[in-house]
Amino acid sequence: MLRLDGKIAVITGLGQSAPGGWGIGASIAVLLARQGAKIFGGNRTLASAIATKEKIEEEGGICDILETDVTCSDSVKALIDACMAKYGRIDILVNNVGRSEPGCPATMSEATWDSQMDINLKPVFLACHHVLPIMEKQGSGAVVSVASIAGLRYIGKPQVGYSASKAAIMQFMKATAVIYASKGVRLNTVVPGLMDTPYTKNLSTRFAIDDGYEAYMKMRNAQVPTGRMGDAWDVANTTLFLVSEEAKYITGQKIVVDGGITSSTGRA
Repeated sequence: MLRLDGKIAVITGLGQSAPGGWGIGASIAVLLARQGAKIFGGNRTLASAIATKEKIEEEGGICDILETDVTCSDSVKALIDACMAKYGRIDILVNNVGRSEPGCPATMSEATWDSQMDINLKPVFLACHHVLPIMEKQGSGAVVSVASIAGLRYIGKPQVGYSASKAAIMQFMKATAVIYASKGVRLNTVVPGLMDTPYTKNLSTRFAIDDGYEAYMKMRNAQVPTGRMGDAWDVANTTLFLVSEEAKYITGQKIVVDGGITSSTGRA
């Protein structure tokens, strides 16, 4: 089950944003490669994607990486064109790029708001803009975008740009899924909750948590009904399911991977 032999998967944001552990994009790329997919990855810097490429190749998989600015249409097109030149098809697209910046409407600058839309939402549009015509011509394809529970509920810190952009991703994917349902192309969203990834280590600084990293991690674990955060592999496993043939009748949906936090009032 969940085999992807012969499938070509384009994945954005498969590099590691910080040393130590596994990020979501890297985990998705490694897992899909383990299941037989050939990976073609776009990342802002090649240096941060090399570890992912090397891990895949060490395990006998195939992975190409290309420096890609996912906020630039020409750069995204170059990624897609390069994949098509090598393989002639794209079976899977995974959109996994994002960044959270603090601020409420009164305190967030217009520049920060614009940057949140650019880095969180625009790459989903651009990748779909260039890939969906290819999948439509093929008569098949699966697209998964990574959102966040911040697009579903308030999660304890002011980040209105991030929350709004992640909510928009879910609706973009749902509406587009209906448009492409008759064309053999499926679109779904994975919605991670609080995750323990290398990127998480940066958040205590970005959101000015006074008690430091350890206190921040303890607080995040306590917010989750299961008593702990998830990790990147939890998101990767859900993504694998959604792009597999076992999910062939699932489109326009979101799967929340959150340890129960969005089902909770926050009180025992």
